[in-house]
Amino acid sequence: MTTTARPIDGAVVLNEVEVFHRRFNVFPTEAAYVAVALWDAHAHLVECFETTPRIAFLSPEPGSGKSRALEIVELLTPRAVSTVSASANALYRLVDSAAGLPTVLFDEVDTIFGPKAGADEALRGFLNAGYRRIGGALRCVGEGSNQNAQVFGSYCAVAMAGLGSLPDTVLTRSVIVRMRKRAPNEKVEPYRQRIHEKQGHALRDRLAAWADTVRDQVAGAWPEMPEGVTDRPADVWEPLLAVADAAGGDWPTRARAACLELIHAAHDNDEASLGVRLLTDLRDRVFCGADRMPTAVILECLLAMEDAPWGDLEDKPITSRTLARLLAQYVTPANKPIKPRGIRTPSGFPKGYYAEDLTDAWTRYCPPPPEGSATSATSATSQVSGGESVADTATGIRHASAATATQPALADR
Repeated sequence: MTTTARPIDGAVVLNEVEVFHRRFNVFPTEAAYVAVALWDAHAHLVECFETTPRIAFLSPEPGSGKSRALEIVELLTPRAVSTVSASANALYRLVDSAAGLPTVLFDEVDTIFGPKAGADEALRGFLNAGYRRIGGALRCVGEGSNQNAQVFGSYCAVAMAGLGSLPDTVLTRSVIVRMRKRAPNEKVEPYRQRIHEKQGHALRDRLAAWADTVRDQVAGAWPEMPEGVTDRPADVWEPLLAVADAAGGDWPTRARAACLELIHAAHDNDEASLGVRLLTDLRDRVFCGADRMPTAVILECLLAMEDAPWGDLEDKPITSRTLARLLAQYVTPANKPIKPRGIRTPSGFPKGYYAEDLTDAWTRYCPPPPEGSATSATSATSQVSGGESVADTATGIRHASAATATQPALADR
């Protein structure tokens, strides 16, 4: 009599993966545990996807559990290769080996992307290109005149740990887990490799066995994305959501909640969004429906925002020159760089900015304005006529006060 093997419950296996991480890792949010467990599982199915998101454990200070997180990921992922130093050529050959796609784990990744890491440009190229299946490197192989061009693949799962942040090109391709030092009340089980490695590998094998049963399902999946998740964030999370849907249980719901939470958290910490932050603050907290605003008033408003970065940009407050440089990255509806123009006010003819020049950038880059705000209730696209607008009187008074406030400083020079 033959016995039929019982089907493997993917939700149960993912639960076990999450519990195993919780034994040794303290992640900053519940969403991080969900994302890491899904990432571990996706590494067993990486051939099924068009993209493989990187996962990055980052912290501002050492001793925050980043390396331990990588050690546990290493136990649970297939063909794991851990390194703190590797050449791009060695990694390309590793990916192209007959053993199968590796899971590459980079500790101390800040040494690759830090200010003194110029020699590692090829390594950065490997990490960026390997995010998408079609990525690779074109190299000449052979000796002397007997050389041929050959494409080396770089597509593989990559986990990283390091201090500080990462280049924008890597951040936008990654699930970011911002680690913290453990608080006194946060306890973890001491990790002992000779004991826990066997347990981790046994769980890895169960995860691999389940992955084999859903490989066809996952390869043909088009998981439904949470509302508002498109473009690069959708590329990053599609494999993880496909894994969650295949596992079933409460994982599809938890995965989508984690997706939204971690995407929003990444935007909150994204230095590249400084221009978007400026545009949004101008729309919602400076112009507020006015059709024009002198530069001096804009700077006064920005510097008064205690919760904003404008008082400390590279150790200096924002200036008219910095404002102009940041806004010049964006264009007007006529496709010309946004620049200051003359504004007629009761107190003179200062330089400033017009809402009609900013509206295209506001529409394309900023989140929807808060309900009930002056911006949402008042059109900021009114045409500027030769006379004074409703906003002229108020802006003129504010500009005059700003100018008065700066006179003593000018007199001291």
